[in-house]
Amino acid sequence: MQKVLFIDTVHPLIREELTAMGFLCEEFPKYTAIDYSNIASEYTGVIIRSKIKIDKTFIDKAIKLKFIARVGSGLENIDVAYAESRGIRCLNSPEGNRDAVGEHTLGMLLALMNRICLANRDVREGIWARESNRGIEIKGKAIGIIGYGNMGRGFAQRLKGFEARVIAYDKYKSAYADEYAGESTMDELCETADIVSLHVPLTEETHYLADENFLKRFRKNIFLVNTSRGQVVKTSALVAALKSGRVRGAALDVLEFEDSSFEALSNDVPPDLKYLLEADNVVLTPHIAGWTVESNVRLAKVLVEKIVNVNR
Repeated sequence: MQKVLFIDTVHPLIREELTAMGFLCEEFPKYTAIDYSNIASEYTGVIIRSKIKIDKTFIDKAIKLKFIARVGSGLENIDVAYAESRGIRCLNSPEGNRDAVGEHTLGMLLALMNRICLANRDVREGIWARESNRGIEIKGKAIGIIGYGNMGRGFAQRLKGFEARVIAYDKYKSAYADEYAGESTMDELCETADIVSLHVPLTEETHYLADENFLKRFRKNIFLVNTSRGQVVKTSALVAALKSGRVRGAALDVLEFEDSSFEALSNDVPPDLKYLLEADNVVLTPHIAGWTVESNVRLAKVLVEKIVNVNR
């Protein structure tokens, strides 16, 4: 019987469907990365989120492996190029949480621009401060989306009723303009954007994409939203831009200082993170943009469908 190794906890639907397909599903929650690597040779498939890295060492030992399936969108914890060179299919499921990410991105932007978190705190403390909590409307603003895949387009769809000008830049696409966003160059986006939302995967190219030089390119002082990966934004550069006013406010679902599994922040709290935690013009959530009740099910369904296609 072909076996599938579950490295992370995922929705039970995946196990149920794979079992019905004839796979033997196994999981070992207390195993370390070395433990998983030592048993890799037994498995046809691996189901993972972000607990460990699937690197060359693991892949070389996984002599029966046909697929690696990540529940989610990013594949940065998998050596995709090497796996594919060995004939192993690398699957992900961005279609499953694109709607959740789109809604969360919009929700964070609204909370930031309308000072909802601050106003909520004030009222709970007995402070009825109307003028200091005056908001800024999305209507009429230019919103620049960097990365127009599932997540970027999902956000653009949810902006349709706000009467904003939505433009998107994607280095790896062409002719991608649609009813939700116009196609833009990076120069045009930097010239016109009032709001910038990042929706790119974490790669060597996008690591610290939003650094000092990036933030200096914008003609206007911008609001910055990041629901992609924490290390896409260089925190020290963002803090400097917040202090100078070049960035008017930031909404961050992801932080540079998350651990590799995205389950916690690092134990150390460096000064730049401390600034973000205390800043009134920063809204933070714990990497939950794609983490809804509904997306939990959809991610599982999408991944099962892709695994079925691989095994036909």
